[in-house]
Amino acid sequence: MTDRKTLQLRDPSETADTAPAIKKKGRGWEISEKRLDALHEQAREMRRHSSEAHKALAEKFAHANMGPFTFKRHAVVGSAIVDFNCHKLGMAIMIDEEGQDEALAKRRDKSLEAVGIRVMRIAAKDILENMDAVLERITLGMRSRIADKRERRTAHNEGRN
Repeated sequence: MTDRKTLQLRDPSETADTAPAIKKKGRGWEISEKRLDALHEQAREMRRHSSEAHKALAEKFAHANMGPFTFKRHAVVGSAIVDFNCHKLGMAIMIDEEGQDEALAKRRDKSLEAVGIRVMRIAAKDILENMDAVLERITLGMRSRIADKRERRTAHNEGRN
């Protein structure tokens, strides 16, 4: 007869003062390489077969002079694929198409905001019908995000002194 192995739990007081180890998996996120590769392939496919609203907004971003800020189309951020992502600002733009799963979209937005990425949702209809108002809204969102980052940087620098 063999001896049974039992699960040995650590005393919580032993692990309270040690920080958890950084996960090296998934290019910084806790995602398997296989899953991440599948997401990148799916994003590539989405870039090939974009909607009209997506193409129109991508064209505006391509011709706009936004200084150091660029928006990447169908970018993989963590375990989500966002329509446009500005890594430097920590800002994502999602285009709401008709017939889209709202519960999934809200869950994805919540998980992105939990890691510090601000998500802006824009209806596809608005992009096609009133591009100027959409671009103004995006510009205001970018300015707000720049101001937030500046405040956090100032607070961080003051905390160091």
